[in-house]
Amino acid sequence: MRVSARAERIEPFYVMEVAKAASALAREVANTDRPMIFLNIGEPDFTAPPLVQEAAMRAVRSGATHYTHAVGLDALRGRISDWYAQRFGVDVPARRIVVTAGASAALQLACLALIEAGDEMLLPDPSYPCNRHFVSAAEGKAVLVPTTAAERFQLSAAKVEAAWTDKTRGVLLASPSNPTGTSIAPDELRRIHEVVTKRGGITLIDEIYLGLSYDDAFGQTALAIDDDVISINSFSKYFNMTGWRLGWLVVPEALVPVIERLAQNLFICASTVSQYAALACFEPESIAEYERRRAEFKARRDWFIPQLNALGLTVPVVPDGAFYAWADCSSLARKLGIDGSWDFAFEAMKRAHVAVTPGRDFGTAETANYVRFSTASSMAHLQEAIERLKVLAA
Repeated sequence: MRVSARAERIEPFYVMEVAKAASALAREVANTDRPMIFLNIGEPDFTAPPLVQEAAMRAVRSGATHYTHAVGLDALRGRISDWYAQRFGVDVPARRIVVTAGASAALQLACLALIEAGDEMLLPDPSYPCNRHFVSAAEGKAVLVPTTAAERFQLSAAKVEAAWTDKTRGVLLASPSNPTGTSIAPDELRRIHEVVTKRGGITLIDEIYLGLSYDDAFGQTALAIDDDVISINSFSKYFNMTGWRLGWLVVPEALVPVIERLAQNLFICASTVSQYAALACFEPESIAEYERRRAEFKARRDWFIPQLNALGLTVPVVPDGAFYAWADCSSLARKLGIDGSWDFAFEAMKRAHVAVTPGRDFGTAETANYVRFSTASSMAHLQEAIERLKVLAA
């Protein structure tokens, strides 16, 4: 059967390939004194809090399971709008918010609405691999611009300006970022947007980890800059609803009918039950629980990263958000007589029963030297993982 060139352009999601290998080994060691510790997947160990679960059950019992409008429940769009005002002090009218089937659907809709065949989008290297594949699926081309630790692994206005060509359509950023957990300073983001708008381009920014910011200097939404900024967000990370597949998109008002038309045809709507459940995310009791969990994620970061540094797994930039540690494993890999992060990931998996993600997924700018640790697991798991890695590093 002939496969489309579009499909062929999409590379495997290597983090999932590693996860499959880790799961297979996990079954073999499940009943031993060293079961597998999974620090490879970016998924909170917390689940939706009680009020959210109860709201979902009420929706099912009451029969509130039919299609909603393609842009989402008006009540949920209103709650999201209120959250921007209360959390960030930014006025984001509900009419500019489109509820989607996860952030993945939001990114797909934005790319399909704005990218023509042959258009190029600038992304930082390293960056989340699926973002560049959304560009590719829209017949565009993702151009990865190498970044350094000194730049917090983020693009700068100067680099955007230098990389811009006649084919460039805009930038696709993430703040905080996966895999580095670093954010773009608000002033620098404003300068990037100025460069983009002067050239008639678009600024897309993935803000799915914004709720999990730990530094007031960075924890601000890009929507404060300009109404033309397009922001993607999600209920998966801060709101702990990964499997519920619910996200949202904030776009300029004139773009809403275009996004709505695409959403009607591609998705009909996001999960109705998930939407009704998400209304309870914004109750004071739920927000208090989310803030308690955010503090726990920060505590894990504050303990784990110094431990990695002491092992020679150097984290060159302390993440200001999300739940990742982007660690240079090259020194330890050489000590173990292996080559780079791919082999290191499998060595850690086999010898320490600790699953981590090699840098291969995230780009080519020295990513072969890095592994990504997820600190979304419990403190007990993180502590045990360090003890095992100490033996590996001895």
